[in-house]
Amino acid sequence: MTIFSKIIAGEIPSYKIAENEKFFAFLDIFPLTEGHVLVVPKHETDHFFDLDQPLLSEILLFAQPIAKAIEKAFPCDRCGMSVVGLEVPHAHVHLIPINTADDLNFTRGKLKLSPEQLQQVQAKILAAL
Repeated sequence: MTIFSKIIAGEIPSYKIAENEKFFAFLDIFPLTEGHVLVVPKHETDHFFDLDQPLLSEILLFAQPIAKAIEKAFPCDRCGMSVVGLEVPHAHVHLIPINTADDLNFTRGKLKLSPEQLQQVQAKILAAL
């Protein structure tokens, strides 16, 4: 069981943004920028492109309103999307407010936000949803 499956099951606390029967979205607790959200299918699959075709399309439809909310909640040019999948063997999409392509550089240092800061980020996105 991956850490994401434990988050989805409620075994590990998270800063939930959205959920339906197939997907779960929550804040990355070590974000590249404030507003960095992870969108994860509830069915545990390692490689993103191993998801079946309906889930592949549905994950983007699920992510769309979240991305729009991120764009409203944080000063950015757009909400960028990245599929990396190296750190956790559970397919997921990163939604990140960006102004330049470098804002999607995963080799950069990550932010260390306090629980209070993460709650504020969560509240901003939820208010814009």
